[in-house]
Amino acid sequence: MKEIGLFIQGEWIKTGKLIPVTNKFTGGVIAQVHEAGQREVDQAVQAARRAFKQNALTPYQRYEILLKASQITEKRKKDIAEVMAVESGITLKDAYGEIARAVQTFILSAEESKRITGEVLPVKANPGMENRLAFTIQVPVGVVGAITPFNAPFNNVIHKVAPAIAAGNAVVLKPSTATPQSALEVLSILLDAGNPKELIQVIFGEIETGEAMLTHPGINFYTFTGSTRVGEVVKTKTGLRRVALELGNNSATIVCEDANLDVAVPIMVRAAFRKAGQVCVSLQRVYAHQSIAKELANRLAREVEKFKVGNPLDPDTDIGPMISLKKAIEVEQWVNEAVSTGAKVLTGGKREGVIYYPTVLTNAKQEMRIVCEEVFGPVLSVVPYKDFSQAIDLVNDSPYGLQAGIFTNDINKAMIAAEKIEVGGLNINDTSNTRFDAMPYGGVKFSGIGREGPKYAIAEMTETKIIQMNILR
Repeated sequence: MKEIGLFIQGEWIKTGKLIPVTNKFTGGVIAQVHEAGQREVDQAVQAARRAFKQNALTPYQRYEILLKASQITEKRKKDIAEVMAVESGITLKDAYGEIARAVQTFILSAEESKRITGEVLPVKANPGMENRLAFTIQVPVGVVGAITPFNAPFNNVIHKVAPAIAAGNAVVLKPSTATPQSALEVLSILLDAGNPKELIQVIFGEIETGEAMLTHPGINFYTFTGSTRVGEVVKTKTGLRRVALELGNNSATIVCEDANLDVAVPIMVRAAFRKAGQVCVSLQRVYAHQSIAKELANRLAREVEKFKVGNPLDPDTDIGPMISLKKAIEVEQWVNEAVSTGAKVLTGGKREGVIYYPTVLTNAKQEMRIVCEEVFGPVLSVVPYKDFSQAIDLVNDSPYGLQAGIFTNDINKAMIAAEKIEVGGLNINDTSNTRFDAMPYGGVKFSGIGREGPKYAIAEMTETKIIQMNILR
């Protein structure tokens, strides 16, 4: 049985308190990860603080490390994909897609490490300041605490660690205990790329570990991806320190009566069921004009029935298991509850162990939990609307606001949606699911604070310092 230790100050540490790591398809235990307590968290943070002060890298050194990391990632993609498929349950197809994005995330972070700059301020325009010069510089915050989830166990880690390195910070990383080996692939890549081992610490654990990390005064900035419930805990526990929170969503897409369904349907199906729907921007709610709602629902169902469901290590599999049996049972309960109150299953609607089959519902109502809350599973609900303003109101009738989509050929409707829909990002003639890694990615309302994407994450992970000079004449 493989034991996974903590990586602190360049050494592997074992605590004796073990958490099992399972093959998400078979349920068998494949490894055990050591859990960090208060002492180990403190050791990791103190090591990171020392490294930040003693092992500063120049911007060009950071660039070289991150660029080399992208090249190593490309070479190792087969091995990484298999690790991801086993311990997270995502299919090889989805794993390769995530790795391709991760290569770009490293490259983007490398490029941005050379572009960190300030601005010259017009101080001379102020009365009495004619002999002064003023400009800003961006300085690293110090130690970044990064907490990552199971559903993007490789690229999400890189989205936090790579910008932190690019900005000149040290990192304490706490990945999901469900997917520790994927995170350690990132660590291995960075070390092989030349990143000083002292500048990144990796710890594992659950509630106790998280509490110790969030309350430790030695961490200057926190970046977290996960549920809204835990995001509130992060914000509360970290006090006055800055945070970036990428939280939950209840992703919606409007399909107008003029939409090209031949284009829209394949995009929507992929957007709803990638990674078994376990993505914060997975398409969950479809608001279709009443004139096309029935046709759209039937076409979505027919497309879904083409999916191959099963072992994520089979290269032909489209939909794999959910992260746990508990979560699969929860999705089953939500669907059954919706059906009992009037929803109709067009396809799917069944569970086999940890697998929940991709499901399309019609006759769904706004008040159903499967519609109004985040299901985080492979379920797509189609809700008809009468007029465009009602569709926008239905999308906005949610505590969440990460991303949304709209399919239309009417530029006026597209621009009204862009202005009126309450989200951090709107995709036109696309769904909520689309994201490219250079974009400012984040939400409004209960979907989070701050933005990811290397350029924008670096801005979050640096401080603006004003420099003034009094020119003596």
